[in-house]
Amino acid sequence: MPRSVILDMDPGIDDAAAIAVALNNPGLDVRLITTVAGNVSVDKTTTNALKLVDFFNKQIPVAKGASAPLKKKFEDAAAIHGETGLPGYDFPEPKSVVSKLPATEAIAHELNQSKQQLTLIATGAYTNIAHFILKYPELLSKIDELILMGGSISGGNVSSVAEFNVFTDPDAAKIVFESGLNITMIGLDVTLKALISKQSSDKLAELGEAGKMLHGIINAYGDVHEGGKPMHDVITILYALHPEVIKLQNEYIEVATEGPAIGATVADILHRWHDKGTYNAQVGIDIDAVFFNNWFLKQVRLMNME
Repeated sequence: MPRSVILDMDPGIDDAAAIAVALNNPGLDVRLITTVAGNVSVDKTTTNALKLVDFFNKQIPVAKGASAPLKKKFEDAAAIHGETGLPGYDFPEPKSVVSKLPATEAIAHELNQSKQQLTLIATGAYTNIAHFILKYPELLSKIDELILMGGSISGGNVSSVAEFNVFTDPDAAKIVFESGLNITMIGLDVTLKALISKQSSDKLAELGEAGKMLHGIINAYGDVHEGGKPMHDVITILYALHPEVIKLQNEYIEVATEGPAIGATVADILHRWHDKGTYNAQVGIDIDAVFFNNWFLKQVRLMNME
């Protein structure tokens, strides 16, 4: 049986790659995509999600979510993802239309309709998830796992301590980590170890139209590191399908919501503030980068256009 998932995202280049894999892997049943302001505005992330659904000829509802963080001023990442969020490929304007339900209500509707628990995968700011937690606490038991791309216990990418998704809406992140949900945090500790190499990226151009699309947008991606480019959000999809590939450790994560450390995800590693054995998240700390590159290319080969 495929794993039933809801994707909450802010596409964004690495989100787009994650969506591409999720929509085409038989191990996942994508029930809903919700969008949030993050890499670019929510209007743009929503348009990008619709473009991707159309590109792969899928009938997946897309619901528009929060346009701004709960309290903090919104700051996008257009410098990394381009003004549209999806440069590098000429997508036609989407024919699919946005769901009449806003993101929070669409998540609740999907959970209510489902006879089984669903997995929620969030790869943007957690604003929609926080709204959902506050509005529909009675539905939290219908989520078997909340897989988050975000956070870090070893240093940030927008400040010395903060990762972008958490930094974008730290107040939402605090609500999420205090929710009692079964949380797996796939942060920079993992994603910066699983770079897509230039060799792998170059191979994409030979793998059909989907490969050409991904090659184009990844080439336009401004997040460049020695050894390649991080496909942060794709790692959440890898984990959903192959959890054994990522090394996890249990931690109690707290989120800083003000001051110079705003957006930091602080792990109580020394158990100064929480008893040993008390934790609120599984935190990814290691991954096999070679496996990731081979797996990602294999996924692209699965993306046969219908």
